[in-house]
Amino acid sequence: MAGEKLDSRYAKIWAASTTSALGSRLATVAAPLLIASRTEDPLVVSGGFAVAWLPWLLFALPGGVLVDRVDRRKLMIALDWIRVPAVALLAVAITTGNVSVALLYAVLFVINAGEVVFRTASGAMLPSIVPKTLLERANGRLYAGTTLSHGMLSGPLSGLLFGVAASIPFFVNAGTYAVSALLLGLIGGAYRSRPDGEPVQRRSIRSEAAEGFRWLAGQRLLRTMVGLIGLLNLTLVAATSVLVLLAKERLDLGAVGYGLLFTCMAVGGLLGSIAGDRLIAWCTPTWTLRIGLLIEAGTHLVLATSTSATVVGVVLFLFGVHGALWGIVASSLRQRLTPPEMLGRVGSTSLFIIAGGTCFGALLGGVVASEFGLTTPYWVGFVVAMIVSAVTWRVFDRAVISAAYAEEPAVSR
Repeated sequence: MAGEKLDSRYAKIWAASTTSALGSRLATVAAPLLIASRTEDPLVVSGGFAVAWLPWLLFALPGGVLVDRVDRRKLMIALDWIRVPAVALLAVAITTGNVSVALLYAVLFVINAGEVVFRTASGAMLPSIVPKTLLERANGRLYAGTTLSHGMLSGPLSGLLFGVAASIPFFVNAGTYAVSALLLGLIGGAYRSRPDGEPVQRRSIRSEAAEGFRWLAGQRLLRTMVGLIGLLNLTLVAATSVLVLLAKERLDLGAVGYGLLFTCMAVGGLLGSIAGDRLIAWCTPTWTLRIGLLIEAGTHLVLATSTSATVVGVVLFLFGVHGALWGIVASSLRQRLTPPEMLGRVGSTSLFIIAGGTCFGALLGGVVASEFGLTTPYWVGFVVAMIVSAVTWRVFDRAVISAAYAEEPAVSR
C-alpha cells in the first residue's frame, strides 16, 4: 500500500459524485416545501415522497444492466446533461408562476431515475481507477462527500435558498449537474465492463438482470451482507419514520431538537467515512461488521427505553459511525469480488433490495406504532438485530473475510 495514492481521476469522480448528489438533495428537500406552499392536502405532499422513491424500485435492476452494457463514464455524463434541462425547466416554471404539481412530480421522477443509475455507474467505475488496496479509502471519502452534502449541507442550504426565492434551489441543482458532467468529461479513458474490447453478448434486460441476481445469490458472504442491509434498513426506517413522535413525547424535544438528532447521526457518519479505512484496518473488517450488528441492536434498545435526549444523541452518533463503516466494507467487498462485467447488475440488485426495505419500512413503522404503541418499532428492531447477529456471526468469520479480500474476481461467462 506504500506509495499508492488516489489520483486525479478519483478526485474528479469524487467531486462530480458529491456535486451531483448535493444538487439532487437540494431539489428533493425543496420539493415538499414547494408543494406545501401551494396545497395543504397530505396526499399531495406525501405523493412527492412516493414519486422520489419510485425510480429506485423501477430502475435499479434495468439500470444495472445498462451500466454493464455501455461506457460508465459516458453514461454518467449523459445522465447529468439529461437532468440539466429538466430541472431548469421546473425552475423557470416556478419563476414565471406556471409550475404545477404534475410538472414537479415529473421532474422529481427524472432526477431520481438518473440518480439511481448514476450511483450504480459510479460504484462500478470506481475499481477501474482505484488500486484494490485503496478501495476502503476511496469508498470512505465518497461516503463522506455524500454524508456532508445530504446530511449536513443540503437541508439548511435548500431551506435558505428557498426562503430567498422558491426557484433558486432548482436553478442551483441544474448547475450542479452541469458541473458534474464537465468534471467527468475531464477524466480520460474508456470505462466499459470489458475494457479488453471483447464483445458483449446482448440478451434481454430481464435475463441479464436475473444473471446478476443469481450470481449474487450464489455468493454467501455478499448475499448475507445485502440481505442484512435490506432487513436492517427496513427496521431502521420503520423506527426513524416515527422518531419525530418519540422526540416530542418521550424526549421532550421541539423541531430544532428533533433536527439535531439527525445531525448527530450525520456527524457520526462523516467521522466514520473520513477515518473509515484506518478504523477498519485497526478493527479488521470482521469485527467492524460484528460490532456494527451489536451497535444496531443497542441503538434500537436505547430508543425503546431512554428518555434522555443526550443519551439518544450519543447513540445516534455511534450509529452514524457504524453505518459509514458498514457501507465502506460492503461496497469494497462487492467491488473486490464481483466480476468487472457484472459490477453494475450486482450493485443495482443491492440498491433495489435496500430501496425495497426503505419503502416498506416507512409504511411499517407507522402501522406498528399506531397498533401496538410508539416504542414497538424499536423493540422489533432490537429483536431483529439480535437474531441476525446470532445467525450471521459465523458468516463474518475472520478467515472468510480474509479469503474474500485476497480473492481475485472471477470472469463471468
